[in-house]
Amino acid sequence: MGVTMEPFGDGGLRAQLPDQFDARGLLEALRALPGVVDAVVTERHALVTFDPAAPPVAVGEAITGALCGRGSPPSPRAHRIRVKYDGEDLDGVARLTGLSPVDLVALHAEGDYVVAAIGFLPGFAYLRGLDARLRVPRRREPRARVPRLSVAIAGPYAGVYPFESPGGWHLIGTAIGFSPFDPGTGASLALGDRVSFVEHGG
Repeated sequence: MGVTMEPFGDGGLRAQLPDQFDARGLLEALRALPGVVDAVVTERHALVTFDPAAPPVAVGEAITGALCGRGSPPSPRAHRIRVKYDGEDLDGVARLTGLSPVDLVALHAEGDYVVAAIGFLPGFAYLRGLDARLRVPRRREPRARVPRLSVAIAGPYAGVYPFESPGGWHLIGTAIGFSPFDPGTGASLALGDRVSFVEHGG
C-alpha cells in the first residue's frame, strides 16, 4: 500500500487516507517519528509538522505500516457522558427534523459514537455515529458565545464544547460531570474512543 505525500507549507507533509483505517494507531506512529513536532489525523488526511531545517524521514513508510496494522496502539476507551437536554436549539432542531423533542433526545442518547477527529478547540472531539434523522446543517449565523460543556450537533457529528467559544453547531444539551480537556492531562477523548450519551436523571 503506497502513500503519496504532498508538501503543506515549509514545515509540513500531508497524505490522503483510505476510507477505513486505525486513526489512533496512525496518530501514535506519526508522533513517535524523530523530528515530528506534531501530527494531526482526520477522517481523510494525516498531517505532520516539523522544523523545516530538519525534516523527518520515512513518514510515508510510517503511515503505510500503521495502515497495514503494524504496531499495537492503546485500546480505545469507552465513555458515558451524562447530558441534561436543555439546549436552546432543542426545539428548533425538533422542528427541522420533524421529530418531537422527546424523540430527538431518545435518538441522540441511543447513538453509539466514535471519536473521528480532534480539533477546532483543545479537547473538542468530532463524534461520528449521529442518527441520520438528526442530521441538520450548521446554523446560518454562528453564535459569538457558546457556553462551556454545551452538547451540540451539526451535519453527521455530535460534540461537546470544552470551553466557552464562538460556534455554529446546534445546542441540544449540557454535559454533566464531564471535562473534555484538562490543562494538566490533555484531552479526555482520544481518536477511536467510543462515546455514549445518557440523559441526566433519565
